[in-house]
Amino acid sequence: MSTYAVEDRLQLGTHCFDSRLIVGTGKYANYDQMATALKLAGAECITVAVRRERLVDAAGNNILDFIDTSRYTLLPNTAGCFTAEDAIRVARLGREILLGLDNPGADWVKLEVLADQRTLLPDPVATLEATRRLVEDGFQVLCYTSDDPIVAKQLKLAGATSVMPAGSPIGSGQGILNTNNMRICLEYLKEDDPDYPVIVDAGVGTASDVAIAMELGVDGVLLNTGIAHAQNPLGMAQAMHAAVRAGRLAYLAGRIPKKLYATASSPDQGVVAPKPR
Repeated sequence: MSTYAVEDRLQLGTHCFDSRLIVGTGKYANYDQMATALKLAGAECITVAVRRERLVDAAGNNILDFIDTSRYTLLPNTAGCFTAEDAIRVARLGREILLGLDNPGADWVKLEVLADQRTLLPDPVATLEATRRLVEDGFQVLCYTSDDPIVAKQLKLAGATSVMPAGSPIGSGQGILNTNNMRICLEYLKEDDPDYPVIVDAGVGTASDVAIAMELGVDGVLLNTGIAHAQNPLGMAQAMHAAVRAGRLAYLAGRIPKKLYATASSPDQGVVAPKPR
């Protein structure tokens, strides 16, 4: 059972979750491992790359046969798209697939429009264009973007349900490379709406990365490679589950301020200070 109060649930548009960890379904050794990892991570929302092998692997297995669609809200994503037109087409395809499954995820999309194969960084112009057009088409759009605060603010103004800045490049496992930019993104995105959801998407490699992200004040973390490519994916799934909860609770509790000098943790009443030599 979640330790969070009901009022602390993650709200993403019309979707609401107890878990603040969103997990991807790619890169696992097999679909059985994926299914177990999703469960151990405590995920309620999972991403599915619509165009990946048309959801069928080389052995002919359909990924949807290994996902309990009554348990998870699916978040279709446009991974592998390099133009706005391609991303819009894939988003619409994902909507049709999930409408056929009667899954609540049919009304939203995780938008990725990449700039090149080497960095897998987002194309800001194409992402902004695709966001506007998908919002007009009735989608709730969750945007993968860089940690540029100006671009993040423009995506929100374009109607994005959530802006999701990367901690570091996709699959790199480098964690949050620029905490200052992430803080500015949070400031800009939440200044007129403290409840606007900001998700760190991409780059986290281990549990401490997730905890750091949550302690900065983001509303959730979306990851895939950090679990799927760990030496022990099932163990890492449990670690990520614990980390997102610990980081959120630490943020809500409020850390002590950092100080240059020590502060005694024991009471000093009745203690005679040593005379200077």
